[in-house]
Amino acid sequence: MSFLARKKKPSSIYEDDKNQKNPFEGKKVVLIEDENDTENADGIKGHLEVVGDSEYKPGFYEKRIKRAIDVVLSFGGLVILSPVFAVIALAIKIEDPGPVLFTQKRVGQNKRYFKLHKFRSMKMCTPHDVPTHQLENPEQYITRVGKFLRAHSLDELPQIWDIFIGNMSVIGPRPGLWNQDLLTAERDKYGANDVKPGLTGWAQINGRDELEIEEKAKLDGEYVSRMGLWMDIKCFLGSVHVFGKDECVVEGGTGEMKKQGVEK
Repeated sequence: MSFLARKKKPSSIYEDDKNQKNPFEGKKVVLIEDENDTENADGIKGHLEVVGDSEYKPGFYEKRIKRAIDVVLSFGGLVILSPVFAVIALAIKIEDPGPVLFTQKRVGQNKRYFKLHKFRSMKMCTPHDVPTHQLENPEQYITRVGKFLRAHSLDELPQIWDIFIGNMSVIGPRPGLWNQDLLTAERDKYGANDVKPGLTGWAQINGRDELEIEEKAKLDGEYVSRMGLWMDIKCFLGSVHVFGKDECVVEGGTGEMKKQGVEK
């Protein structure tokens, strides 16, 4: 029997069961490129195969202190930012009638699926399970309000609720799409799928959308290896500086640093 075990992934995580389980939950995986497979959200034809079980054991800081910080900060954020939530919701409704919130299944801790919340920044006709960088001419789908929200990461604010209920953390690797197989496999090399995804993280303050997937996964792994109170404070303060600017937001492509010849 082969060491690699292939598992069938559902064609859509919205089919049949709203709480559909990821077949790779709790497993270590590698990406096998195969021209006979359909192209995934990272633009790669291939599939994931299981190579073992995750043996990650969270420490005291991650289980107790980090979670306590998440609860306090998220509860405070929900209360203090409620007027901002109301203004953003009204602006979205006025420009493009439809739902204020956008929900999407993402890969969480140990590859468990969860439903992520965002303020809707794109038009109702936008394909649902396609990363912005995979869309042809993505600017055509982004609303004017959405462009401002995305430039300053305000569209991510509803994820404060995801933090409060325990699906996310304030600091951690950004949650990937369920069909971003390359990102999932690359993160497994560094143990970055073993921790809760975050609202912001080490990769976000070191390049954000400009990073190649391999570099992003490496930075996520660096965060996991250095996780602690000081590292989380460093990421939090760095995010305040970075997200106040819009120069790191790249619509239509990830890996823009490499394309422009920029060293980070």
